[in-house]
Amino acid sequence: MSCSSKRREIDLMKLMMHDYKVETINDGMPEFYVYFNGPPNSLYAGGVWKVRVELPGDYPYSSPSIGFSNKIYHPNIDEKSGTVCLDVINQTWSPMFDLVNVFELFLPQLLMDPNPADPLNSEAAFLLLRDKWTYEERVKEYCEQYAKPEGMGADEDEKPSDEEVSEDDKDSGDEAMAGGSVDP
Repeated sequence: MSCSSKRREIDLMKLMMHDYKVETINDGMPEFYVYFNGPPNSLYAGGVWKVRVELPGDYPYSSPSIGFSNKIYHPNIDEKSGTVCLDVINQTWSPMFDLVNVFELFLPQLLMDPNPADPLNSEAAFLLLRDKWTYEERVKEYCEQYAKPEGMGADEDEKPSDEEVSEDDKDSGDEAMAGGSVDP
């Protein structure tokens, strides 16, 4: 086993030992999802995000690729693709860092301290700078709509829209959802 693949395996095990739910993609170690809870005492508290992680072949010498799968409202996260703009991941990555650092330090810090001067979501950056109250309300709306733990079992594209669900389906769907939630 190469040094790089052994490090991937160790970092993945560390994440699971820190109680992160990890879901592999195509039974492969280089690509997986990590269920990430919003930091306590932040606008994102109570939300759960499914974060896609891709490890390059030369990891840990090159940084992982990190992207939010469910929508999140933040100046430094692209709303459509989920791409994260974070210097420590994109530019100043070091092999001394590991995936636990990403989920325990880097992402919580990004969510708690956005940088509107370097946005991927210019609308969120503008709101943060010009109307902080509306920005905070929008963050909370997105958390409520896209990051509830019970909604984590279905992909955004698989969820029916309100127009597609009849009244009869809504009643039976509520009962089905009550027993089918996924705890991250």
